Amino acid sequence: MKQSRTNGRDLEGSGALQLNNNEQTNTPMKKELYLGLDVHKDCIITAVAEEGRKGEVRDTGVISNDLHALEKWVGRLRKAHGRDVILRACYEAGPCGFGIARRLKQLGVECEVVAPSLTPKRAGERVKTDRRDARKLARLLRAGELTPVYIPEATDEAIRDLCRARTDAVDDRRRSRHRLKGFLLRHGYRYQGKSSWSAAHERYLRELVLPHPAMKVILEEYLQGIAAAGERIARCEVGMRALLEQWRLAPAVRALMALKGFQTVAAMIVVSELGEVDRFAHPRQVMAYLGLVPTENTSNDKRRQGRITKCGNAHARWLLVECAQHYATPPKVSQHLSRRQQGQPAQVRAISWRAQNRLHSRYTRLLGRRLQRNKAMVAIARELCGFIWELLHTQSCYHVQATSV
Repeated sequence: MKQSRTNGRDLEGSGALQLNNNEQTNTPMKKELYLGLDVHKDCIITAVAEEGRKGEVRDTGVISNDLHALEKWVGRLRKAHGRDVILRACYEAGPCGFGIARRLKQLGVECEVVAPSLTPKRAGERVKTDRRDARKLARLLRAGELTPVYIPEATDEAIRDLCRARTDAVDDRRRSRHRLKGFLLRHGYRYQGKSSWSAAHERYLRELVLPHPAMKVILEEYLQGIAAAGERIARCEVGMRALLEQWRLAPAVRALMALKGFQTVAAMIVVSELGEVDRFAHPRQVMAYLGLVPTENTSNDKRRQGRITKCGNAHARWLLVECAQHYATPPKVSQHLSRRQQGQPAQVRAISWRAQNRLHSRYTRLLGRRLQRNKAMVAIARELCGFIWELLHTQSCYHVQATSV
């Protein structure tokens, strides 16, 4: 019986498909290794987990906590398991920062910095050692049970550190002021003026006559500490404004300054602390990241909500609560706000005006329910996160590749 030409082509195509499937089957899969790092100030305890559910988990020794020793260790692993081996590493977030993760990424190693508070723990574990921790991290990384944290770009982290240094200077000045006022109050000196730390208050402190030379030394040291902290704040702010023009997220900072209550310092702090906003798919995720959502204990048909979680970025949470104070006043585009909104698109100005109306109306209703003012301000700060999320999602600067410092 003669075979048709069409059937011949079909047989030829099926043969080629079967050959391709055989080639894919015979292609060897790349080996994977999972690396657990227990990072300390002076050393790193390492462990390796083989791929597979029953893969071996073993210690690989202790190395010095420097990048050169880390590179040599990765080189030894690739020499022992082949150049094509896929390495995946992890270590817990801590005081050693993200330098290890960035260097491993440059070496072609996928590295995650995981949240220690979200690492699974067995209830019956009573023995904890560094080697056990390293093996545990490697095993959990292989199982996919770890929660990674956000690793900022090097430039973004540097700007964030500068913003935090300014806040540290503000805290130091406040503590010095409190110590000075407490010292004077213990000895019966009370300032009777209207406002503290004004020019009149400083003249009062300089003209104060104290009975003992030791008290004069203490007063002068406190005044010098307050003045030094003020100079630190001024230098940090000058540096922040100078570096803002070179920062890739400068358009996002200027857009945020179009909102009521945000000037240069506040806008830079919020943008640097949030980092890449594209990782937040919904405004509720920003609220949870800042610890502004209420705690909840719900069972069956009973729902109980308590105070806010305060889990997350405390620096940005504090600043948003401070900025929320401005929305207690009626909506208005002041002269300073109008100047900051110059050059911004209509969409940004519309979000700013909508935020003023919504948040002030919300604040009025909460006070009408006789809610405590501090709780009302936290609720306003929580809703303010939604407007910030919407506004920053309009900025294209987040899609620009960052350059390292």
